[in-house]
Amino acid sequence: MSRPSFRQPAEWDRHAACWLAWPGHGHLWQENLAPAQAEWAGLARAIAEDGGETLEILVEGAGEEAAAREALGGLAGAARFHHVPVGDIWLRDTAPIFVRDAAGALHAACFLFNGWGGKYVLPNDEHVADRVATLSGAPAVDRGLILEGGSVDVDGEGTVLTTRQCLLNPNRNPGLDQAQIETALREGLGAEKVLWLDEGLLNDHTDGHIDTLARFVAPGVVVCMEARDPADPNAAVLDRLAADLADFTDARGRKLQVVRIPSPGLVADEDGKPMPASYVNFYIGNWTVVVPTYGTPWDEAAVAALAPLFPGRRVVGRSARAILSGGGAFHCITQQQPEAR
Repeated sequence: MSRPSFRQPAEWDRHAACWLAWPGHGHLWQENLAPAQAEWAGLARAIAEDGGETLEILVEGAGEEAAAREALGGLAGAARFHHVPVGDIWLRDTAPIFVRDAAGALHAACFLFNGWGGKYVLPNDEHVADRVATLSGAPAVDRGLILEGGSVDVDGEGTVLTTRQCLLNPNRNPGLDQAQIETALREGLGAEKVLWLDEGLLNDHTDGHIDTLARFVAPGVVVCMEARDPADPNAAVLDRLAADLADFTDARGRKLQVVRIPSPGLVADEDGKPMPASYVNFYIGNWTVVVPTYGTPWDEAAVAALAPLFPGRRVVGRSARAILSGGGAFHCITQQQPEAR
């Protein structure tokens, strides 16, 4: 089999920048707006500080830019601001997925976005990928597939992790079967082998995004969670996916090494409804891995368990409880731009 024309690098590859959007829509965030902005700033500072990486930040206008600059404080100089309207901050899913061609040049794979299967269709989100591609300077490659970046995770060597619940859901690409989706992933992201898990966390409106379930942390090594809380609503799902991962081999023929860390357990909203809290929704930056925390007894243990998996990087926990009220955490609101080679 010939090498694909494009390949998505692993997240631990060197980044030129990290793309973010400032949470400024009060009608969406309501009472969680200010707390979410504070958590956003905590994430952004952790990514940028100590020469980590440049922040490329989308803001609605001058007022939002001023608010974001104030939130970043002394690290505002590490950011570039772009006045681009967005529906909301979930750039993992609305921004392009950056890929490299065979010569190492960077391209922006622009997939279609339909509001997570039509659940949350917000103005301007469908245009974010093209606008970010233009701002980045990377040539856009338009893909006629509905695909969110949080639904796939890659090892940079041709292996893609995903879930049937999301990619085979009729609310995304009706009429396409598993083989056709795999072909599209090969053409768009360089997938030589696709590893399919079944379902995701309870009440996850993304229909089982992989970035809340299992992540590559090195070639041949994946991390997932295990329940420590007797009330954890995802205990059975987490055990099943760990067992499935242990049976997989990657594109190079390696049997996956599966590392389990604690789950946050039951994290409920104001109505007592479980939310899809996940410690594997971390962002792997050039210098820092930023892990979302939720104020549960397992926050520190999860961060400590992840630290040995990232030699040469510091691993820090930062609060994401307010951001979770919007449906996701740190990986969901970031999109890395790899360096060209």
